[in-house]
Amino acid sequence: MMHITRGYSSLFKLLLCMYVINIIAVSIGACSRNTSLEKKDLTITTAAGASIVVRAEIARTDKEREHGFMERKNIPDGTGMLFIFEKDQILSFWMKNTPHPLSIAYLDSSGKIRNIYDMTPYSLAPIQSTVSVRYALEVPQGWFDRAGIQVGDVVSGF
Repeated sequence: MMHITRGYSSLFKLLLCMYVINIIAVSIGACSRNTSLEKKDLTITTAAGASIVVRAEIARTDKEREHGFMERKNIPDGTGMLFIFEKDQILSFWMKNTPHPLSIAYLDSSGKIRNIYDMTPYSLAPIQSTVSVRYALEVPQGWFDRAGIQVGDVVSGF
């Protein structure tokens, strides 16, 4: 009888070990979400004719768009995330689980910036476009101002 108990004990330890490894693998996957998004250099052309480049991660799927910059603590100036939607619509974003302050620009289907808003970390308040748009570009808060980018400027390269 002792031999059977040891067998169950070894089986239990093996199953427990496999369970722990699985939990670690799932956690690593959750932490690395959106780190493998496609990246593109987008060019923003200002009304004054200046060209400014932002390196943007591209969020195309529902899953990518829903996660966005959640849990990201460091988003350097000159980088951002472009959210691409299938059709023009009124868009609404919030900052759930997002610790880094962001600014968002809503772009129409031609890439023209229609709205720019600052967003508060962790806020559940919706930040809505005033017109139907196709894209949203999030960057570190204040970057649009620091780069001289305003409503009416045009984003290309996506």
